[in-house]
Amino acid sequence: MWVSKPIYESLPYFYLVAGVVFLGASMYVNHGHWPTICFAVGLGCLVAGLVVLLKRRDYRVTDRRTSQRQDH
Repeated sequence: MWVSKPIYESLPYFYLVAGVVFLGASMYVNHGHWPTICFAVGLGCLVAGLVVLLKRRDYRVTDRRTSQRQDH
C-alpha cells in the first residue's frame, strides 16, 4: 500500500500522540476494564512510534553512509 510522503513521514508522530492520549485517558476513564485497555493501547502506540522513528533513523544513516562510499 502506497501513501503520500507527508502522511508517511508523520505516521510515527501520530503513533506517539495517540499513545499519550490513550495513556492520559487511562487515568480519567474508570468504567470496567477501559483503564487497562487504554493503558495497553497507549503503551503499544508509544513503543510502535519509537520503533518506527529509530528504524527510519538507522536506515537513513546507513543509507547515507553507503551512498557516500559509492560516490568515492
